[in-house]
Amino acid sequence: MAINYNEHFGECVQRVREEGRYRTFATLARKAGAFPKAMYHAEDGSSREVTIWCSNDYLGMGQNPKVLQAAKEALDNVGAGAGGTRNISGTTIYHKMLEESVADLHQKEAGLVFSSGYVANEGALSTLGKLMPGCAVFSDSMNHASMIHGIKGAKCEKFIFRHNDIEYLESQLRSIDIKRPKIIAFESVYSMDGDIAPIKEICDLAEKYNAMTYLDEVHAVGLYGPRGGGIAEQRGLLDRVDILEGTFGKGYGCMGGFITGSRSMIDAIRCYAAGFIFTTSLPPSVLASAHAAVEHLKVSQIERKQLQENAAMFKNMLRNADLPFMDAQSHIVPLIVGEPNCCREVTSILLEEYDLYVQPINYPTVPKGTERLRMTATAVHTQADMEIMAGALEHLWNTHHGLIALAMQSKECPANLAGAQA
Repeated sequence: MAINYNEHFGECVQRVREEGRYRTFATLARKAGAFPKAMYHAEDGSSREVTIWCSNDYLGMGQNPKVLQAAKEALDNVGAGAGGTRNISGTTIYHKMLEESVADLHQKEAGLVFSSGYVANEGALSTLGKLMPGCAVFSDSMNHASMIHGIKGAKCEKFIFRHNDIEYLESQLRSIDIKRPKIIAFESVYSMDGDIAPIKEICDLAEKYNAMTYLDEVHAVGLYGPRGGGIAEQRGLLDRVDILEGTFGKGYGCMGGFITGSRSMIDAIRCYAAGFIFTTSLPPSVLASAHAAVEHLKVSQIERKQLQENAAMFKNMLRNADLPFMDAQSHIVPLIVGEPNCCREVTSILLEEYDLYVQPINYPTVPKGTERLRMTATAVHTQADMEIMAGALEHLWNTHHGLIALAMQSKECPANLAGAQA
């Protein structure tokens, strides 16, 4: 019998629904000058103001006046689009300025801008592996999907080491010929748990076993270090990391990704990475705004200081409420629910009853049984914002604690939680 395509794909989606991990998108209109407030546009056509608690715009740079002005000026001066790929008329003065800026940020010889952080990781890692015959890649088990995609694309031998486990990594490195080319790929801040890699110890192993280091700093650039260079800069390790990767879509509040490193490495990736070569270039307004954000955060400490103070304050509120959050080293605050349907229902109650928006994080983004709310108290959340969220979570937990605990054991959300009044 011939396949019914619509039926087949409908069944694929239904399986996702049955597993409790079907994702619905909240339609938002952020309010410039008022973030983390936004207008939520519901499916019934109504709209109301909500407070966003899951944004990656950690410092509120998406509404910074310098950033907005740079975008407006570029739009007025050169128009909307870049006009082509980087190789075919799409390289602008804004690319040159931004790539020089990120190279300076990381004290490297060169930088290269991509359309996103995902494309930067995929393009760089797949290219590096392909260009080194016999290469072996050592990847942290918690690495982002973009890194996993890039490593698979490299089609070379890969080793997955237990998360942040230095002894395990060394045992793997020791198992192959020291003369073989090797890449150790890892992140600085891991976005789902909020923990931080032992960068120095990994660099020590890389030197000992003749390996390159590739560090993803997407959740750290702009946020850590005296100039926003990330955890490697904060810990004085920039010179020990071969290639650093970052994004303009989180701490810098804009869009795009980048890598920095030696001129020869960056030029090789520029010449061979398909995701760089064959995609339309980012528009000048986006590049100009990202450049303004990077340059501002090289000198301004206000936003970073406020973020750290807010993160500490919010964690303390959750701690006092005895809520089960992962108290990691970074600004990221994961609150474990442990069952996908319950996780979704908790976030639904927060949105419908409290006007607090946080997206449920379910499998495959996190392992099954660790479903969570991934929250961030950004630099622009107020103490009142934090008190409201902490109070709402405490009330939900105290009211439905038994039901949520039951759900975590049975892997099924009780019906009376789904319709509960907060």
